Amino acid sequence: MEEIKIVSGSSAHPGIVRGIVHNYKYNQNPVKENSILVTSMTSPEQTVFLQKCAAIITNEGGILSHAAIIAREMGKPCIIGTKIATEVFKDGDLVEVNATEGIIRKLDSQD
Repeated sequence: MEEIKIVSGSSAHPGIVRGIVHNYKYNQNPVKENSILVTSMTSPEQTVFLQKCAAIITNEGGILSHAAIIAREMGKPCIIGTKIATEVFKDGDLVEVNATEGIIRKLDSQD
């Protein structure tokens, strides 16, 4: 089976950033500054994570979801409703988040 390298969703707040994935599904330790937070959904308990991350990616949610509202308030790129982001992007993956287009792309280390 071929590895999935691109996932799409809905843009909740535009912007383009690159960073290292912090997959909240598997790692609930504190997020490192400028990580890309990948989670099923955000909640108010994750506020510290959301303040530190460079971008937010969720499997679920719509334009009025917690992640979308927080991303707009904090000015962070955010892609919601990917359905599979937590399964595709693992801790330590280098990704480019193009929240303007609604696309997350896994990068090779030389990209």
